[in-house]
Amino acid sequence: MTTTSVPTGEYLDVPGGRVHLLRGGSGEPLLFLHAAGGAGQWLEFHELLSRRFEVIAPDHPGFGGSDELAEVEAMDDLVYHYLDLIDRLGLDRPHVVGGSFGGWVAAELAVHTPDAVGSLALLSASGLRLPDHPITDLFLLTPEQLAAVLFHDLTKAAAVFPPDPDVDTILAIYRDMTALARFSWTPFLCNPKLARRLHRITAPTLVLWPGEDRLIPVAHGRRFAELIPGAELVIVADCGHAMYFERPEEFARITGDFLAAHELSGVSR
Repeated sequence: MTTTSVPTGEYLDVPGGRVHLLRGGSGEPLLFLHAAGGAGQWLEFHELLSRRFEVIAPDHPGFGGSDELAEVEAMDDLVYHYLDLIDRLGLDRPHVVGGSFGGWVAAELAVHTPDAVGSLALLSASGLRLPDHPITDLFLLTPEQLAAVLFHDLTKAAAVFPPDPDVDTILAIYRDMTALARFSWTPFLCNPKLARRLHRITAPTLVLWPGEDRLIPVAHGRRFAELIPGAELVIVADCGHAMYFERPEEFARITGDFLAAHELSGVSR
C-alpha cells in the first residue's frame, strides 16, 4: 500500500528524547496525526495529499521511530507536546488531520488551543464516550478478529496484517500497542469530558467516517458533528475503520477538497 515516492525522514530533539517525522509535498502545511497503527509509514493516502499540501506526519511518543518521552504520560501531555511541535516546526495554524486515535489527539488540540488550528479533519476519531455505542476493545481481539473489525473489504487487510510477519514487525506492533495503552487504557479510548468542550473548536471542521466502521461506530461521528460548531459530516459507505488503507483515493479526495476550500490564507487570527 505504500507508494514509490519517498518522503524526507527527520528526527527532532525534544526534551527527553527524539521525535521522528516524515515530510513530503508542497503547499499549505498539513499536520497528520496517525492512528494506533501506521506510525512511520508513508501510505498512498499521504502521497495523494502531498500532491496538494506539505504533509508533515510525526510519530506519537512511543510509536514508530519516536522515543517514549517519559514526561508525556497522558492525553493532556500529548496536547502540549503537539503545541510545542507546531511551534518548533514554525507552523502557523496548519491544517490538522487525525485518524482514529490521532483524531482524538487532533480534537483535544483544537479544544485546548483553538487558534493553533487552521482547519480540522477528524477521520473516524476516538475520544467520545457513548455507552449505547461502545468502541470495540481492540486489546481483546486476536489478529484475525482485529482484521475483521478494521476492514470491510478483507482483501485489503494484508497491508496491515501480513500473513507471515517477521520478528521486527511483531515487535513494532507490540511497541505501538503498548504506547496506545499508555494513553488510552482507562477510560478506554475516550475522555468523558471531551463532549462538553467541543464547542470551543473554531476551525472549519470535517468529520469523515466509514459507513461500516466496526471499531468506532458511526454514532460517534454524528455526535462529533452535532457538538462542533459548523462541522460538516461525510459518511463513506462500504468501508471499514481502516479507511485510508481500504479506500485511500476517496478519503484523500474528500479530505483534500475540504481543506482546499478553507485556505489558510483566509483564516482570520
